[in-house]
Amino acid sequence: MSPQTTTITPVQAPETIDTDHGDHDRFAHYCKKADVTRAMVTGEAIIALCGKKWVPTRDPSRYPICPTCAERKAAGWRL
Repeated sequence: MSPQTTTITPVQAPETIDTDHGDHDRFAHYCKKADVTRAMVTGEAIIALCGKKWVPTRDPSRYPICPTCAERKAAGWRL
């Protein structure tokens, strides 16, 4: 029996998007539910799928979904 080999394909790191300025505060972002709960209790900042770092304080249902988060979620990115 011959040994099995596995091919590993390198994955390029995602492009970094500047989310500290601009319209990213006007969107609802995708992030882990447990992280949101923890942030609401402790006031810690969390990181969304698009890379936005913030402390959730507003009702996300009042805002449109972040297009970058939606695109990455549709592409199969995991939180």
